[in-house]
Amino acid sequence: MGYDPSHTNFLKVYVGMPTMIPKLKTIMEDGITLPGLTDENGGAVRGSTTFQPFECNVPYVLRYMIDRDVTGAGWLSLPKGTYKLRKSENEKGTHCQIEADICYNEIIPRKPEGEWSKVAPLRILSFDIECQGRKGYFPEAEQDPVIQIANSLSVYGRNTGPIVQNVFTLKGCLPIVGAQVISSETEQDMLLKWRQFLHASDADILTGYNVQNFDIPYLLDRAEAIWGKKDPKLRTFTQWGRVKNAQTKKRETMFSSSAYGRRNNTETTIEGRVIFDMLPYMQRNHKLSSYSLNSVCAEFLNQQKEDVHHSIISDLQNGTDADRHRLAVYCIKDALLPQRLMDKLSVLINYVEMARVTGVPVSFLISRGQQIKVFSMILRKCRDENLLVPTLKKSGANNDDGYEGATVLDPIKSYYEVPIATLDFASLYPSIMQAYNLCYSTMISAKDATKIDPTKYKKSENGHTFVHSHVKKGILPTILEELLSARKRAKKDMKNAPNDFEKSVQNGRQLALKVSANSVYGFTGAGVGQLPCLPIASSVTSYGRFLLEKTKAYVEEHYTQANGYEHNAQVVYGDTDSVMVKFGTTTVADTFPLAIEAAEKCSAIFPDPILLEFEKVYYPYLLMNKKRYAGLMWTQKDKYDYMDTKGLETVRRDNCALVRDVIQTSLDKIIIERDVPGAIDYVKSQIADLLQNKMDISQLVITKI
Repeated sequence: MGYDPSHTNFLKVYVGMPTMIPKLKTIMEDGITLPGLTDENGGAVRGSTTFQPFECNVPYVLRYMIDRDVTGAGWLSLPKGTYKLRKSENEKGTHCQIEADICYNEIIPRKPEGEWSKVAPLRILSFDIECQGRKGYFPEAEQDPVIQIANSLSVYGRNTGPIVQNVFTLKGCLPIVGAQVISSETEQDMLLKWRQFLHASDADILTGYNVQNFDIPYLLDRAEAIWGKKDPKLRTFTQWGRVKNAQTKKRETMFSSSAYGRRNNTETTIEGRVIFDMLPYMQRNHKLSSYSLNSVCAEFLNQQKEDVHHSIISDLQNGTDADRHRLAVYCIKDALLPQRLMDKLSVLINYVEMARVTGVPVSFLISRGQQIKVFSMILRKCRDENLLVPTLKKSGANNDDGYEGATVLDPIKSYYEVPIATLDFASLYPSIMQAYNLCYSTMISAKDATKIDPTKYKKSENGHTFVHSHVKKGILPTILEELLSARKRAKKDMKNAPNDFEKSVQNGRQLALKVSANSVYGFTGAGVGQLPCLPIASSVTSYGRFLLEKTKAYVEEHYTQANGYEHNAQVVYGDTDSVMVKFGTTTVADTFPLAIEAAEKCSAIFPDPILLEFEKVYYPYLLMNKKRYAGLMWTQKDKYDYMDTKGLETVRRDNCALVRDVIQTSLDKIIIERDVPGAIDYVKSQIADLLQNKMDISQLVITKI
């Protein structure tokens, strides 16, 4: 792995099944005798030979997509005369509406541009189940029946609401306005009717709230408890997918990360359908004190669930048709709300555009994390450049060395009652990788560097060597250049969008492009990743430290009274990709031109495309510590935008309401009202109330997620 101007011959091996590849990889690494194999000079190779494997860890679906240039969530064309439709049910192997036979290389993939940028009219089925648990116990599938299943089916792109809304109930139920009620006398009959509806709806996406870890596994476990493993009806019920006779299977997994800790998860495979659970989505993407459906909907939709407490569900089920009607309305609302959340937060379009940008299926984005996205982009670009990606041994990834991360300049802690300008680097890490051509394909060892003209390479700030782009332009810089250029186009298209729907599409695309560009650096620094390269990651952060310190030095040396300015500028804080500067001015209007000028002059001394931008002024500004500050943010001269806080308890979810409220009110008084004595008096009064036991106990509750 590294810069090599020569061409190399590779041995390409074909196997009958993808499952054979791991074993074959091991055999090739351990050594094998291949008759007829010749060396570089044409001589016969005798005895066992070990091989370095390349691209052995590419998922089978992704391998096809890359080889045929197919993108995730993209369109495909089948030219006339190249396919044969399967018309009779006996011919079909799936429950799909259209089924055809075609040679794989006849399919034409379409780039998501122009007419082909539209999103397919995907069918989305949101559902919720209710169980009749025993008093005081959480429902258990072995004993407690499913009593209702509510469904809301919609089509993406139609803003008319659900096209079907129904509820399957155990025992009778009064009619519900706007929804169909399907009642059954037995639980078995209800479950089979729901499975039949699932096939009839032909949903592309199944969603709900905690369906991944509760509703879906509960239905599968309950069916097994009712019928037993050998009953043919169990096999019939569990055929939820589009492939005929394919069973829906689940398995327990463990999810672990520094941000979310360890969690037990259930992964379910439904052939031809994607499970998109809104609960883990909310946990990953939004910082909230509570992730209950009620709290989340109150926050984002200004709506709440129906008022039915879980403790009375059994009583309602055992009551009259009117009682079960009340429960059914509650269940339908629980099925409808996740769908509304998905629409409100533009979840689907964001995932579709991410799949298109990175080239992976939507299901990969849900289940496989960040690494696969960058890996897919690298594989695609390497294929275009006639390069191959090595498959590294886990033990040989050199992932224990670590490296120094981003720089944080020591803050000059104070309450600043003068404007503080913020200068930000635009896409700092991606632009560093472009400017200094940092890539697997441009890296050279210290030994090899002695054999190359010194004008052809540059040593990074921490001593690693990379060739210049005129010698060999790196794969990673090329990917980043394309991503960021595409993002500029998407933002331009978003401004010119003819309607809100098209605007949301382009916004989803530009966000996907931004996230993808920022993920490239992290991919190289992940020690247990698919292609870790700490020399690249450490070089990026070392250049980041260099640029931050260079900016500080330039601003403080140039903006001085000796150079004709009214005050000596001072950098009061710097964090990864931004610096906070006190120019000594007393008004926001006077600060703007100095900040704009400083950003332009600093950018001029940096290599392209590294760019320092002026974005905002804080006035006043409370700097408490590293990554902990608050200030009134101004992006215009004549009025402030809002109070911005970073790292303080007002934005943290692991504190009680009292701490958040006291700090928020104190900051309002200090930053907005500029009443420091008033803030001190307020805090004293709150402490007195706490010591005198005058606080409501609900203010002291701490929620741990």
